[in-house]
Amino acid sequence: MLRIEDLSFAYNSRVVLKGIDFDVTSGEMLFIIGPNGSGKSTLLKCLNGILKPRGSVYIGMRELNKLPRGEIAKWIGYVPQRGEINHLTVFDTILLGRKPHIKWSVSENDTEVVKRIIKLLDLEDLSFRRLTELSGGELQKVIIARALAQEPKILLLDEPTNNLDLKNQIEVMRILRKVVRERGISAVITMHDLNIASLYADRIIMLKDGEIVSVGGVEVLNSENIEKVYGIKVSVVEHDGKPLIVFS
Repeated sequence: MLRIEDLSFAYNSRVVLKGIDFDVTSGEMLFIIGPNGSGKSTLLKCLNGILKPRGSVYIGMRELNKLPRGEIAKWIGYVPQRGEINHLTVFDTILLGRKPHIKWSVSENDTEVVKRIIKLLDLEDLSFRRLTELSGGELQKVIIARALAQEPKILLLDEPTNNLDLKNQIEVMRILRKVVRERGISAVITMHDLNIASLYADRIIMLKDGEIVSVGGVEVLNSENIEKVYGIKVSVVEHDGKPLIVFS
């Protein structure tokens, strides 16, 4: 579904990403982990066409930089780290996710999609509240809901559990996994929490200084790789067949 070949990016003369190669298949959750400044957020912006990297990004067989923005929006849903705050209601904000599909006016199907997403993320009680009235965690769920309302084939999520308490972190990750599996979406997710990555990732990319250090299943979350990427010593134990990272 999504393929990246020899991708590099620099802000002026400062190289941020170097020689990135990977692909993501339908129904797969690929997590990108690494310390601050490793290039995670920049990489997502390159995959979304917000930034113009060197190298190639393919959606199916089509090259991203040859697609108009309207077409990209039909394929890719993007959740940034910080959602913008305005005076729109929650319902209207999520409805904006339907913009790539709306021709002349909002259809009954558009409103039904929004209602389903609101129910999926348990946002019914917030539907007609304004974004300025929401907590940080509530706003984060609304921004995720807006991306899901696009009905994209590819989801790019930059720290989607930011500002969420533990209960909502788990709830949102379970919903994302369910949607990805059922709809055959390709999801690329940046994450700081290694244990959440261990629980929900199909594959993991470990990024440091703009380069891929390791890529594979959750087995890449071993003490050697973590020390190489983060510069800290940890213990890794197995729990229910998944690595559990213990910080001492």
